[in-house]
Amino acid sequence: MADFNNSDTASWDAGQVRRESPRPPARPPQKKRRRKRRRMNPLLFILLHLIFVALASALLGCAGWLLFSDFCSFNRSGVLTMEAVVEVSADDTVDTVADKLKNAGLIEYTWFFKLYANITGAEEKIGMGSYTLNTDMDYHALVLGMRSAAGNMTAETVAVTIPEGYTVAQTIAVLAKNGVNTEAALTAAAQTADFDYPFIDNASEDISRLEGYLFPDTYEFYVNEKPENALNRLIRNFNSKLDDDLLAAAEAKGYDLKKIVTIASLIEKETDGSDQARIASVIYNRLNGPGDKGGTYGMLQVDASLLYGLPGHEGGITQSDIQTDTPYNLYKYAGLPPTPIANPGLTAIEAALEPEETNYYYYALGKDLKHHYFTSYNEHLNFVNSGEYYGN
Repeated sequence: MADFNNSDTASWDAGQVRRESPRPPARPPQKKRRRKRRRMNPLLFILLHLIFVALASALLGCAGWLLFSDFCSFNRSGVLTMEAVVEVSADDTVDTVADKLKNAGLIEYTWFFKLYANITGAEEKIGMGSYTLNTDMDYHALVLGMRSAAGNMTAETVAVTIPEGYTVAQTIAVLAKNGVNTEAALTAAAQTADFDYPFIDNASEDISRLEGYLFPDTYEFYVNEKPENALNRLIRNFNSKLDDDLLAAAEAKGYDLKKIVTIASLIEKETDGSDQARIASVIYNRLNGPGDKGGTYGMLQVDASLLYGLPGHEGGITQSDIQTDTPYNLYKYAGLPPTPIANPGLTAIEAALEPEETNYYYYALGKDLKHHYFTSYNEHLNFVNSGEYYGN
């Protein structure tokens, strides 16, 4: 018989009692009390809704009207129409053009103009150039006002530098070499195209009519650009340099623009730029002096002018050259040549307007590659016959 253990019996009885005893009923879940919401007055709700809709509509309407007004050029400058010149270069994009229009006071909202320009393909219409626009122009008119027959903002371009002192013929050769157009087409345009500037003789058919007015600078041209457009860009640049102060200075000297540019071209060709104002003093002294300084009597005797009248000339000037009958031979004819002999830069033009005040009537190039100046012919002759003269 198995051993009986009192502790086991007690354990069994306790467990049995727990199982047979009834469990207390579970407490039913308590309902959460919700806070009673206050209902808005329906009339107040409708009123607030209408106010919100009205404000939103007003804001949208105002914004739309402002954009529409800018698009149509309403009330940009009040009553008066204002003009502005906008320069478009090869580096410009629709974005930068929009900024230039904004800065010029021609549009108000650059982002809206950019949106319009991108939708309408304005980059296929706008081209390089200088354009006079006004505040009466809407977006469409502004884009059309910046159209160029030469090309648009997506066309291939080339940068060309025209050195100071280049002649028209040399300038044309540089343009042709860089693919702006052919030398024949550019030459024909220089001879026959009409240029709307008072200083250009459109009645002449010689390329010398443009001499002095193709301003030396660095330009962006379209490849295969219309020849007259390319030349006009150089002339327009020259014209832009003619501010009121420069014109007033020319008038004060008693010389018209052509004579000033002609003197500047002589200065440009006679020096490397370090003594332009002093070269100018010699030219004016010879033109205006009494003529008792070695018998100059208005004879400029400028070699560069003689060489201009002898196209294709190579080598030094000979006595035979000096006897050549050409209006550019300033050994033979007194005064200035009939046209400028090159395209001077701005510093040469300024030297022609503000020469040094000297008593020099002669100059000669020394072996030190500097000009030496003299007040009399004997001083000049002694230097030429010395070992210091560059020609010896």
